[in-house]
Amino acid sequence: MLKKVAFTMYPVEDTARARNFYEGKLGLKVGSKASNGVWTEYDLPGGGCFALFRGDQVKPSASAGGSIAFEVEDLDALVSRLKTDGVKILQDNIVSPVCRMAVVQDTEGNSLLLHQLNPK
Repeated sequence: MLKKVAFTMYPVEDTARARNFYEGKLGLKVGSKASNGVWTEYDLPGGGCFALFRGDQVKPSASAGGSIAFEVEDLDALVSRLKTDGVKILQDNIVSPVCRMAVVQDTEGNSLLLHQLNPK
């Protein structure tokens, strides 16, 4: 029986470059990591875990199926800063009845969502 989502993992080709993006651009803090750079985990403040994995069998992709959505405090400010930093924005200001989102691409070619709930 399934208990919970243990983590979400994204493949990377260049661990240092990917870590610079997730730590430097998005502000994630490393939870644990392999000394050889194959595995890096980020324990998320609201719970859950996001991981980066470097391996020959899996390749980054912006269209491979599932994606991760990070909840953010101020979507507009973050997207503006990421644009200034040269981050590729795939879709901006996606509006739903409950939230607004943007889709960005990491340095490895994976897409991720930035998500802000509408005020209640």
